[in-house]
Amino acid sequence: MKIIICGAYGIGTHLAKMLSRNHEDITLIDEDDERLAQIGSDFDLLTAQASPSSIKALHEAGAEHADLFIAVTPEESLNITSCVLAKALGAKKTVAKISNSEYTAPELQDFFTGLGVSSLIYPEKLAAVDIINGLKMSWVRQRWDVHNGALVMLAIKLRETCEILNNPLKNLCGPDDPYHVVAIKRLNETIIPGGNDELKLYDLAYFMTTTQYIPYIRKIVGKELYVDVKNVMIMGGGATAVRAINTMPDYLDTKLIEISEERCEELNNLLDDDKALIINGDGRDTQLLMEEGIKNTQAFVALTNNAETNILACLTAKRLGVRKTVAMVENVDYVSMAESLDIGTIINKKAIAASHIYQIMLDAKVINMRFIMSANADVVEFVAQEGSRVTKKPVKDLGLPKEATIGGLVRGDEGMLVSGHTQIQAGDIVMVFCHNINLKTIERLFI
Repeated sequence: MKIIICGAYGIGTHLAKMLSRNHEDITLIDEDDERLAQIGSDFDLLTAQASPSSIKALHEAGAEHADLFIAVTPEESLNITSCVLAKALGAKKTVAKISNSEYTAPELQDFFTGLGVSSLIYPEKLAAVDIINGLKMSWVRQRWDVHNGALVMLAIKLRETCEILNNPLKNLCGPDDPYHVVAIKRLNETIIPGGNDELKLYDLAYFMTTTQYIPYIRKIVGKELYVDVKNVMIMGGGATAVRAINTMPDYLDTKLIEISEERCEELNNLLDDDKALIINGDGRDTQLLMEEGIKNTQAFVALTNNAETNILACLTAKRLGVRKTVAMVENVDYVSMAESLDIGTIINKKAIAASHIYQIMLDAKVINMRFIMSANADVVEFVAQEGSRVTKKPVKDLGLPKEATIGGLVRGDEGMLVSGHTQIQAGDIVMVFCHNINLKTIERLFI
């Protein structure tokens, strides 16, 4: 597959590195030679110093033969323009990163398609979804709903109160049990577990279950004493915070702390009525946090543009008794540090956006896909096609790589867990958890 990426910034470089490992034919275009040089020589891709809006540069990069053209510079207008030009030159699919939420309206999709932009990526919207999912339950690091919650994946940090530690999984989650453990993150290692593997203290375990059994999972992992999230405090009033607050469930009482007085005035116009109380101040100020009721807050979300600030603020909130913390960490180098400090949910917009773009590349029908940064793994919802290999044999005979596991499926509107004897049918939505593997290997089973 020939892929052209415009913009050697966070999303573009992350995507280029990820795709180069899959041996795709990649060209990365950017006007700044220094940004291109930072990619290094360890990745199998071509670079071109040029403007993404230069027809000559697009032609030289082979836009007319491109299967996928991706524009992810910080300039929305440049991204849209370069996609329009690339499509006119012959690119099959184009993707533009945008910063205007208005463009994501469903009724505008045909308009942009007519212009030559196949897909729009709004990272703030994607990040907001992950933030809200992370706030649904105070005792869960991450939550993933499949088909309106027919199937649910929960990432849970295991503490001393967990009842199922040090017991082989074959004794805990058999074919008739209401959950499966699809992955384990232990220190710096991600494990796709077999029957003889055990859950250990401080593991981050990924459970697949159905909605009615969430209380049961909560009990066996010893999280029943965790108070449900009702009061949320957010630090940083950027675009991600605005999107998250405007889509926040009504039962959450939200306070937004923003250090810039000018930005606070803007937020009064950007936020929907009664969605949040806006406070001008520094979210790292312990006295301010105490005055604003941090002791009665169940979740603290740090969304400034500075990773160190977000991590420090979350640590302060934890010290003051907040159970649930969420930090936006755009610098990948800080992610492992944030996890080692036991910061709860980590949000990285470039990884989220890159996963969404990667989904567009796949030939199989994919409902959703996310890169789980904490586990260095992908979770993908494939739709089994009529006559595909995955429908011809029971799961145990499919020859799945050891780096992948099928956690469950949705048939019609019913979620169900998968055992080795499960026979997947055409039309099933199948949840696949993959670690350190080219997704094309799994995709072939579904087409």
